[in-house]
Amino acid sequence: MKKQKIIIMGAAGRDFHNFNILYRDNPEYEVIAFTAAQIPFIEERIYPSELTGRYYPDGIPIYAEEELDALIAKHNIDQVIFSYSDVSHEHVMHKASQCLSLGADFVLPGPEKTMLKSNVPVISVCAVRTGCGKSIITKKLANLFKEKDIKAAVIRHPMPYCDFVPAVKFSTIGDIDSGACTIEEREEFEPLVERGITVYAGVDYEKVLEEAEKTSEIIIWDGGNNDLPFIKSDLEIVLIDALRPGHERLFYPGEVNLKRADILVITKTNEADASELKVLRDSARGENKNAEILEAPSILTLSDSDAIKGKKVLVIEDGPSITHGGMPYGAGIAASKGIVSGFIDPRPYSVGSIKETYERFPHIGPALPAIGYSDVQIKELEETISRIPCDAVVIATPVDLRRIIKIDKPTVRVSYDFDIDLSGVVKPFMNNIKND
Repeated sequence: MKKQKIIIMGAAGRDFHNFNILYRDNPEYEVIAFTAAQIPFIEERIYPSELTGRYYPDGIPIYAEEELDALIAKHNIDQVIFSYSDVSHEHVMHKASQCLSLGADFVLPGPEKTMLKSNVPVISVCAVRTGCGKSIITKKLANLFKEKDIKAAVIRHPMPYCDFVPAVKFSTIGDIDSGACTIEEREEFEPLVERGITVYAGVDYEKVLEEAEKTSEIIIWDGGNNDLPFIKSDLEIVLIDALRPGHERLFYPGEVNLKRADILVITKTNEADASELKVLRDSARGENKNAEILEAPSILTLSDSDAIKGKKVLVIEDGPSITHGGMPYGAGIAASKGIVSGFIDPRPYSVGSIKETYERFPHIGPALPAIGYSDVQIKELEETISRIPCDAVVIATPVDLRRIIKIDKPTVRVSYDFDIDLSGVVKPFMNNIKND
């Protein structure tokens, strides 16, 4: 039987998971290549042989997505498997049209086919867009279980930006220092580990899940971007951003999450326009008639508001939220409005890949995205900050950037939380675990 030649389009996460679950040991398919988008420095690498199985002794090459047309033609590709998230429906169909016009089928794998089954209960936290506040909800859930002495672990959506490690465990800051190489990783792991919560990640989620199950009574899946869970959940919690009404129905696979959710949480409701919030509530109920809908107003706190009062400041925001998440700014500017005299636009002072980021994402407002996918990019971020003539720097990232880069100006941090009680959500899980 002729093997189907396929290419997997991805962004260093869902693509590798789909390969591992659907194609790695499947003799009916030959995976010719991965293509990479969204995340820099992934292309021109090899998904290694120790992860690709017996059919791929030399591993599988990763190319930039810009090479897709040439790859389809060169290898006479039968199918292209779309495997990344937080993209508009229009974007998905443009990619579909591109592949179909070249004679290849365009495939969207169904969520159930790619979900692993766990031996312990699982709660998933996903969203309709990047930057809705998943990490806050994950942290709150984990803390509730910790307070009741129930062993909870978090499995985080993959971020293999440096090494392709099958499974990795973060229990201490030392683990993060030795195992996390990017700002993006530290932003996801540190807030949990600092509270005594163990986080698991990697690129082989069968192994990741196996490791997490050894020490856990319950697992919380912390999704990345607006991707679907990799693990079958007993409860699917999905977040909707009140500041981006309409996005819940316009992005893939966020709309899938919207329709699948058991609980919908509308976040940042106190920052939203009342009329737009009503439209969003109606939209959520119209798309999912069975989900419980909760609301989570934002709580933004400046570590020292007097230090920036009346001053011109540089604001550093969470990178993914204001790049491919589509937000013009985040918690930093929201918390500083009405206190500072103005925000310095970083664009004229940006260098290297930071400057390129503004060109790729022109929607960004007067804020600096905290991107650091490599040592070089982290240095470019540091240089950009040093060039900006401001009175102070407002840091609104989950991780304290001052531990990673040198900032030669006065700094103030922004912390953010949600005013929401999730004890009722976790109570059935607590009762079942105690009864067992």
